[in-house]
Amino acid sequence: MTTLLFTPRFVGPTRLSHRVVMAPLTRMRSSEGNLPNDLMRTYYSQRATEGGLLISEASPVSLTGYGFERAAGIYDDSQIPGWKHITDAVHAKGSRMVLQLWHVGRQSARILQPGGVAPVAPSAIRADGDAWTVTGTVPYDMPRALDRDEIPGIIKDYEQAAERALKAGFDGVEIHGANGYLPDQFLQDGSNTRTDDYGGSLENRARFLLEVTQAAMTVWGPDRVGVRVTPSGRYGTMADSNRPATFRYVASELDRLGAGYLHVVQPRIGSDAEPDPVDAGTLRQVFSRTIIAAGGFDRQSAEALLASGQADLIAFGRSFLANPDLVERLRQNWPLNSYDRSTFYGGDARGYTDYPFYADAAQH
Repeated sequence: MTTLLFTPRFVGPTRLSHRVVMAPLTRMRSSEGNLPNDLMRTYYSQRATEGGLLISEASPVSLTGYGFERAAGIYDDSQIPGWKHITDAVHAKGSRMVLQLWHVGRQSARILQPGGVAPVAPSAIRADGDAWTVTGTVPYDMPRALDRDEIPGIIKDYEQAAERALKAGFDGVEIHGANGYLPDQFLQDGSNTRTDDYGGSLENRARFLLEVTQAAMTVWGPDRVGVRVTPSGRYGTMADSNRPATFRYVASELDRLGAGYLHVVQPRIGSDAEPDPVDAGTLRQVFSRTIIAAGGFDRQSAEALLASGQADLIAFGRSFLANPDLVERLRQNWPLNSYDRSTFYGGDARGYTDYPFYADAAQH
């Protein structure tokens, strides 16, 4: 039986043969110098499928953008060959891949910052939580507010990272505007109390995210740039006085700019549920292009959301992590491997490239 998950769909100029997208998943398996490596190549190649779309793990655009040690970077030309090795392997299997561009802003600690300085943010407001290092977690430090004349340099970091992604053979880039990272910190008024042209009004608070997106578009063109948002997310101590208005404005502006897609993390369910959630359906009203929805989907819930018209593609995270052949498992309705949370961040091949394919597991 044909299902919506396995019908074709265009994302910008790219034709996909199915609608199962690999979500961006921070894994911290890079080599010294934050270089992409052969282990990462195996990981992505395992999950590539004909006509599929993979979104890379978040890749810092500068050394100040780190909150997770050993995340593979895109801030230096030395990182291009490793990523190119990965995109070549993914393309050999008929898949497409975009690179997610990342700056954590205040979600960092001095131990991860060049020279041990304070992390940067739109305002000097500390977030609750911990940064990740190879030896364990450390609490976020108090950030310092960016000077107005520093902001163009960070936007330039995104643009140069987008240029490196092009050289590395990616098919586009995604701006990580979600999860309380730097663009999100500028956007929401709980983390942005600036009084210059990057703070105050909604238009000013959205300026950084939109200018970063436009910088990437100068490299790629509008339809090969996507943006990820968490309009109902609280991670990173995020809050806004009017989330529906804030995220509808951002979505409408991205639609006006011609962004290739909007990647929406759906509201949490259960005890963490938002009383007035902003979801893909909310933003569909103002964003006419491709919407990717993420957020704990299984086969049935993915089909239901596609049928509703609120989203066009479904991103799978933890289930893709634990099932390198997830696309075929969903197609055949085969059972899924369970994921091991203890191996999510950092480490070696365990919990990374050693999850069994269904055919291999069935033989044992």
